[in-house]
Amino acid sequence: MTIADALLQFALVAALLTLVPGMDTVLVLRTAISRGHAPAFATAAGICAGTVAWGMAAAIGASALLAASETAFTVLKLAGAGYMAWLGISMLVKSLRPGTAPAAVEPGTASGAVRTDWLTGLTTSLLNPKVGVFYMAMIPQFMPADAPALLMGTLLPLVHNAEAMVWFAVIILATHHARRWLQSPTAGKVTDRIAGVVLIGFAARIATTKA
Repeated sequence: MTIADALLQFALVAALLTLVPGMDTVLVLRTAISRGHAPAFATAAGICAGTVAWGMAAAIGASALLAASETAFTVLKLAGAGYMAWLGISMLVKSLRPGTAPAAVEPGTASGAVRTDWLTGLTTSLLNPKVGVFYMAMIPQFMPADAPALLMGTLLPLVHNAEAMVWFAVIILATHHARRWLQSPTAGKVTDRIAGVVLIGFAARIATTKA
């Protein structure tokens, strides 16, 4: 199997994974609705950066610790579940406060907020043990015998990221047509409540995941 063959075959697997709704999609969609395009793309970029980090770790064998050590896996999954639960609860608390929802931030008007959104995406990805386990299981299957491990550990996640960014772009840009309604105070609170419940559900799912 050549590097080109490996990348093509992995692209097919990654495309299926990308289209399955997950916490990443929820975060990007919620950010696009409540904050605007720039913060949503920043969140997506942070998620993709975390994916590359996981891929490189898997290539050099670091993520194998998740499968070999039950303690390491438990610590990571509890940290990830706690972070997801905190995000979800924060959204629920915000949506239940009396008064109108805060005005949405227009794209490009708050660079500090965009940086925070990028870090939120990055942290979400890095604290998701399922991403590490996926790459640990997948990368060896698409590793040509003569290809450098670190190179493949970088190229494969980049292929996944390219597909993910296309998917995220579709989601983000699709919110433009319904933006006025989605940013109303009532819709904003409903969006936060739905996203909060979904994220708490993902947190529970991560917490009960077995190595």
